[in-house]
Amino acid sequence: MSTKPLMIAKIRTAGAAEVVQHGESWREADSFLRDVVMDGRRNSVYVPPFDHEDVWSGNATIIDELVEKPDAIICSVGGGGLFSGIQLGLERRQWKDVKVLALETVGAESLNKSLRAGQLETLKEVTSIATSLGAKRVAPKAFELGQRPNVTSAVLSDAEAAIGCWRLADDERMLVEPACGINAAVCYDGRLKKLLPSLTQDSKVVVILCGGSNITLETLMDYRRTYGCVEKNIPQVQDIASTIAAP
Repeated sequence: MSTKPLMIAKIRTAGAAEVVQHGESWREADSFLRDVVMDGRRNSVYVPPFDHEDVWSGNATIIDELVEKPDAIICSVGGGGLFSGIQLGLERRQWKDVKVLALETVGAESLNKSLRAGQLETLKEVTSIATSLGAKRVAPKAFELGQRPNVTSAVLSDAEAAIGCWRLADDERMLVEPACGINAAVCYDGRLKKLLPSLTQDSKVVVILCGGSNITLETLMDYRRTYGCVEKNIPQVQDIASTIAAP
């Protein structure tokens, strides 16, 4: 059961009458929900978190909000609902050549593993601290869209995702969880240029900051203490606040 007590409490506060936890990951919980909890309940409604056209359509509206065509979009991938929406939104606006950097953390890299294998793959377990990315298997649609030539799939460590969280807090005063911090992390210390070498200083890059519910200040400081070593050998950039404040 990977969902933290913080999120369980927030779900209850939002009005949930009952919160049922089951299994080691979302995949086991989802099967239990559909096969056991909902069985025989006439008025029950199943709301999929990522594998549904309505989810993709909703996420696709992010592209509708962009005034100008970007050169690249950075988004994290869990089950693939956000990623699929981004790809379909780009298709709708005929921007299929916009680069999409699809990021995952080590221990939750189901899309990356599938793309490397050339077929849908299922992780044995999810071990990343980025629990919001914890889908053992991405949606088939995400795998299909991930094979398009505009997509670059990359995997970063938990340490990089965690440090991305506190650096974003330092620089932009925004509190996000590791599933989102990974998108910020790739923007620091030359990572983005290595992954998308065609980008220049004049390139327009959209970074999707997709989640801040599963984080507290205490957790953020724990990340800094635990993973601060990842910053030790990074060149100093004096006009970036979080570089100066690095542990």
